[in-house]
Amino acid sequence: MTDYVDAGEAIPHAQLSNVKGEAPATRNVDYDRILGARSEPDNWLTYYGTYDGQRYSELDQINKDNVRRLTPAWVFQAGAVGMQSGASTYSFEASPIVVEGVMYVSGPDGRAWAIDAKTGEELWRYKHASPYDVSLCCGNVNRGVAVGHGKVYMYTLNAHLIALDARTGEKVWDVVNGDVRAGESGSVAPLIVKDMVICGSAGGEFGVRGHLDAFDAQTGERRWRCYMVPKPGEPGSETWPDDGEAWQRGGANCWVTPTYDPELELLFQGTGNPAPDFDGAVRPGDNLYTDSTVAVDVNTGQIRWHYQFTPHDLWDYDSTMENVLFDAPDGRKLLAHADKNGYFFVLDRTNGELVRVFPFVDRITWGEITPEGKVTPKVYPDEEGVPVHFWPGPAGGKEWTHMSYSRQTGLIYVPVQEVGATATRRRREFKESIPYWGAGVAVDLEDFYGFVSAIDPLTGEEKWRWRNEYPMCASNVTTAGGLVFQGTPTGEFVALDAETGEKLWSFQCGSGHHSSPTVFSVDGRQYIAVPTGWGGWIEGFLPGLLGAAAGDALFCFALPED
Repeated sequence: MTDYVDAGEAIPHAQLSNVKGEAPATRNVDYDRILGARSEPDNWLTYYGTYDGQRYSELDQINKDNVRRLTPAWVFQAGAVGMQSGASTYSFEASPIVVEGVMYVSGPDGRAWAIDAKTGEELWRYKHASPYDVSLCCGNVNRGVAVGHGKVYMYTLNAHLIALDARTGEKVWDVVNGDVRAGESGSVAPLIVKDMVICGSAGGEFGVRGHLDAFDAQTGERRWRCYMVPKPGEPGSETWPDDGEAWQRGGANCWVTPTYDPELELLFQGTGNPAPDFDGAVRPGDNLYTDSTVAVDVNTGQIRWHYQFTPHDLWDYDSTMENVLFDAPDGRKLLAHADKNGYFFVLDRTNGELVRVFPFVDRITWGEITPEGKVTPKVYPDEEGVPVHFWPGPAGGKEWTHMSYSRQTGLIYVPVQEVGATATRRRREFKESIPYWGAGVAVDLEDFYGFVSAIDPLTGEEKWRWRNEYPMCASNVTTAGGLVFQGTPTGEFVALDAETGEKLWSFQCGSGHHSSPTVFSVDGRQYIAVPTGWGGWIEGFLPGLLGAAAGDALFCFALPED
C-alpha cells in the first residue's frame, strides 16, 4: 500500500528492438583495482576517476598542440521524453564510468545504460519504476553509478539502492534506504570501498535527517549507518535545541559522493544545509554536522572529526560539494574544499585542522571568515517579511559540480558562480514531505557571471581565470595533455590551457552543461565523454536561461583517426 502514484513495472528494455541486451565481459573491478585506478588511465573506474577526487587523467594523446583537431566520435541520445517523476524538470548530471571499452552511465528518471565506449552503440538499458509524484528538491537527476564485483550500483529517485548485473543489466538486489513519503530521495553516485557500497541520502529541503550508509556489495545487507545530525546525548547534540524536535528534521544530507583516503581509512563527506534553510530561529545553535566536512571511519561508520564551514547557516550554504585530497611538498596530508559560502578551505585531513582559508569569489556580503577561521554573519533573513539581499546566493560561489587538481601544475581549477539573491523569511510549520525552507527566494535576474579560477592551494593565489557570461554550473577535468575541459551553461564544451587559461578549442553541444566529463581510452585512442542537458535545479538559480534547450545527449570526442 502506498500513498504515491506508482509507475508500475518498468518495461524490460533489453527486449526493445535495437538493444543488444548484453555487454561483453570485462575483468572484475574490485577494491584493489580501484585503489590502483591511476595506474590504468585507459579506464575511469570510479566516480571521480580515483578515490582522491582529483579528476585528473594521465592520458596525454590529446594535448595543447593538437586539441584544435578534436571532433565528435559519437553521440548517445538518452531519449528523455514523456512523463517524468517529480514536479521539476530533469537534468543529465552523471559522470560516466568506463571499464575496458564498456561505458556505464545513468540518466534522469531511473535509467541506466551500458554503451560501447568506442562506437556509442547501446548494449543494455535499465529503467527503474519511480513514483511519478516523488518529492524532489532539485530536479529529476542522477549523478552516476558505481561499477564493481560484477555489478552496476545505482541509487534511485525513491531512495532504493539497486545492484544490476554488469553484463545484462538485470536486477540482482534492491534495498530501500529512505522514506520517500517523508521526502527522502536519491541522486548520489554510490562509491565502492572494500566489499561495501557507500551511499548518502537527499531531501534536506523537506526536513529529513541526513545519513551516510554502507551496504554489503554482494548481498545489499546494511553494514552501518552514520546520521549527520546527532540525537540528544550524542557528540554535537549540544549545538541543537535540547527541548524540541529540530534535530529530527535537521537536514545535513549527503547527496554528493565522498572522497576516500585508504591509508587513514577515512571517508570525507560533505553535508547539506540545516532545515529549515533560512529560518534559524527554530534551530538555535551551530547545528552540527550541517554544512561540514565529516571524516567517517569506513569500517565502523563512526565520525572521527569534522569541520563546519558555516555554523548556524541562514543562507542555504550546504557543503555537500567534494573534498579533493592532495599532499603538500612536505608530505602533509591535505584536503581542499571550495564552499558555497564563497571561501576556499584547506584542511589537514588527518585531524580536520584548518590550514588556510581565503575567498575565491568576487562578492561576499553574507558575512566574513578570518584567516583563523572565525565566522561573523553580517546579512541574513531574520525578520519576518523583510527582504534581504546577499552574495553569494543560495546556489553558492560553487555548486555541487566538481573542481579538478592537476598533478602537473599543482593548481586546482574551480568552476565559479557569481550570482546573488534576495531571501524573505516566511515561517512555515513543518509538514512531512512539504518543502521546509522558511523563506521565499528571488535570484538576481541580470547581475551574474562566472569563471574558471586556477588556484594554488598552497598559497591561495589565483594564477588565472577564464571568464564567462554565465555562472559555471558543470564539473571540469584536467589531463596530462596540459588541458582543462569545462562545459558552459550555453552549451559550449571548451578546452583551456592548464598553465595559462587560454581557450584552445570549443564545441557547441546544443544544450547547457551540468554534469561531469570522463576521460578514457579504447584500443589506443583517447576519448572525452560529457553528458549535456539543461534543467532541474539550475533553472531556479539561473533564471537568465530559464526555458533553454533541455537536451539529453552524451557527446564523446576524440582526435580524427587519420
